[in-house]
Amino acid sequence: MKDIKIVFMGTPDFAVTILDSLVKQSFNVVGVITAPDKPAGRGRKINESAVKKYAVANNLTVLQPTNLKDEAFLSDLKALEANLQIVVAFRMLPKVVWSMPKLGTFNLHASLLPQYRGAAPINWAIINGEKETGVTTFFIDDKIDTGEIIFQKKCAIKDDESAGELHDKLMYLGADLVIETVTHIQSGTVETKKQPDSSTLKSAYKIHKSTCQINWKDSIHNIYNHIRGLSPYPGAWTTLTNDKEEIPLKIYKVSKSIEDHNFKIGEIKSTKKEMKVAVDGGYILLEEIQLPGKRKMKTIDVLNGLNVEKNHYVA
Repeated sequence: MKDIKIVFMGTPDFAVTILDSLVKQSFNVVGVITAPDKPAGRGRKINESAVKKYAVANNLTVLQPTNLKDEAFLSDLKALEANLQIVVAFRMLPKVVWSMPKLGTFNLHASLLPQYRGAAPINWAIINGEKETGVTTFFIDDKIDTGEIIFQKKCAIKDDESAGELHDKLMYLGADLVIETVTHIQSGTVETKKQPDSSTLKSAYKIHKSTCQINWKDSIHNIYNHIRGLSPYPGAWTTLTNDKEEIPLKIYKVSKSIEDHNFKIGEIKSTKKEMKVAVDGGYILLEEIQLPGKRKMKTIDVLNGLNVEKNHYVA
């Protein structure tokens, strides 16, 4: 039985759940590496990462390097004398960092590698209409998400599941997988395997604002998957033209109705109870939207206060 001393690296809430699981399982977390504090919001208030807040509350040693190759940081990291590093939703590490511990550095990735390497695997799995995904632990090497696989766990994606809902499901599945991985490393029973070759690798590249714009000329199924794959963050968007006024509109929740119609693509049919967009193959029904300067609301509540003209459409 090896004496495990862990340095944990992560930033968002997703990583907090995994760190909390390690702490509650009484693993020896000797240090936590997370993003530097930065100003956020309208008031530019200094914001601490979710992982830092958790680490401070649980009296864990915290390091917040701006440069992962900085000699002072590397000295502080080495002084923690960790023999295992765990990375969850952090950033790419230089070799001098990931090669430091004797037992290696492993990462938890929210996909079934080698599919969906990259920054946004949860979003892209839904956007692409996948029926299954999962989580993978793998030892880090000098490329992004290409190291040898330790363990994987699969889970189904429901037809109406949003990225936020899948995020939470994979977060808890990932916590279990990390504990299983550490336990096997501790007992010396880990057997890794190279990532399988695939001629059809699907990427999970970072999502930009342009990625979030809805293409109403796409198929009804692709539009539906695109919107739920970006909900609740960063959110799909479109431009609502209400008579002569153009209004930016974020759309968070929709349903779809497969039926024939004679309306133009992007044309909106609305009543005081319903707003739906004509698309190829049917309608996309808007259920939860956000107008500029407003909070996210159910569409029926927005319609009660919105004077919708007859000539309105989205683009």
